[in-house]
Amino acid sequence: MLPATLPRLDGGPVVLRPFEERDAALVVSVADDPHIPLITTVPRSGAPDDVAAYLALQHERLSTGVGYSFAVADAATDEAIGQIGLWTRELHAGRASVGYWVAPAFRGRGHATAALRTLTGWASSFDEIHRLQLFVEPWNTGSWRAAEACGYQREGLLRGWQRVGEEWKDMYVYGLVPPRR
Repeated sequence: MLPATLPRLDGGPVVLRPFEERDAALVVSVADDPHIPLITTVPRSGAPDDVAAYLALQHERLSTGVGYSFAVADAATDEAIGQIGLWTRELHAGRASVGYWVAPAFRGRGHATAALRTLTGWASSFDEIHRLQLFVEPWNTGSWRAAEACGYQREGLLRGWQRVGEEWKDMYVYGLVPPRR
């Protein structure tokens, strides 16, 4: 059974934990990123009220049935460096989706792979989840390499799948079917 509270998950070089007020600096640091605010709920402004609303939203996701939103933190410092979520809107059909981002200053160090591996291992332990999936823009090689390193298989290209900013974008769909115990 899926937990009713957000756990803290140890993932080697990263920790997945609830967002905290001190993580506001991370949100501000990615507000002007050319991609993160387009495809996530990170505010573009970086204004204190918008950042506070973003942090509050991450805590509401579990209670509203959307899923689990974790801050990805460096295990040595506990500094937030990104976000990863397990989205459970399709749990009634046995599916959950994963989405993640890492701030530009921390990319290329394996944090996304470590976070995805940790979340995938945790999510795979629940009988309700028969399939994990994620969607990645074709140009985002870092993201799809992380997915493949964690055992996700590219299953196809979904044309015009998701609105990103003002445009409909193609997405690779990746899937993983956890082995049943």
